[in-house]
Amino acid sequence: MIFSLASMAVWSKTDASSLTVMTSIKPLQLITQELTKGVANTEVLLANNTSPHDYALKPSDVRKLKSVDLFIWVGPGLESFLESVLEGSDNTLQLDQSSQIEKIVYDEHAEHDDHDHVAHEHEHDDGHHHHGNYNPHLWLGPVQAQQMAKVISDKLIAIDPEHQQQYAQNYAEFTQHLNTTIAEVKQKIAPVQHNGYYVFHDAYSYYEDYFGLNHLGAFTVSPDRRPGAKSLIAIRNALKTDEVYCVFAEPQFTPAVIDSVTRGTNVKHGVLDPLATDYQVEPGAYFQYLQDLGTSFSQCLTR
Repeated sequence: MIFSLASMAVWSKTDASSLTVMTSIKPLQLITQELTKGVANTEVLLANNTSPHDYALKPSDVRKLKSVDLFIWVGPGLESFLESVLEGSDNTLQLDQSSQIEKIVYDEHAEHDDHDHVAHEHEHDDGHHHHGNYNPHLWLGPVQAQQMAKVISDKLIAIDPEHQQQYAQNYAEFTQHLNTTIAEVKQKIAPVQHNGYYVFHDAYSYYEDYFGLNHLGAFTVSPDRRPGAKSLIAIRNALKTDEVYCVFAEPQFTPAVIDSVTRGTNVKHGVLDPLATDYQVEPGAYFQYLQDLGTSFSQCLTR
């Protein structure tokens, strides 16, 4: 309890710093707040239950972006609405531009039908190939999370060298906590990692690949696109077999199509939240988020 109180005190302490840091989405905020603890608190641009796939900037958003010391975003492959307004800005960190972060790259020459496509694990196409040709959901990968944390930490040190020691310590603690979390998730997922499932949209490849999960496909390549008829028929046929254990929806998108396709089958329903909607910005929240994803997979993939 004493440790917890001390941790909260360090977390909220700002050292009278005027540094202002904002991220585009909640998962990036959860990571960044771990790295700024003891120095500054972070803000997030997109509110809960807001998807970066179809967001429209407000004038107040633009003013915020211009006023902060550092704005962190993934890149136009995820937040395409930010591309033009951030062009030429010197207070931004675009994570997909860093060579230090490993990315799942799609086949540039693959031809895809946006309306009739089931995104299978090895095709690695979630509809973002027109923006950088990579999967932009970097925060869902344990390896990528550590790499992003290093890039963010280095940037914080560059713009606020006065607190270099604190940033370095925060990064070391982040790495240690991440490694502990990974080990726990591996143990949790191991009994079910070969059981097949479908997701609503193909956002989880980094997590799935790292933990060796058996992703069979997705209803849609991107949440702002309606599933095609051929995709739904193919999924419906697959659900009639014993190969599929679970179908995962998302809190931001709960299309009736999932209920209609799974009706009359014994397939379980689960929920995966790619945007960490319900998590408070507090110590350890990002690691709890990774843990909870593992729990969702474990529970729904168990018969």
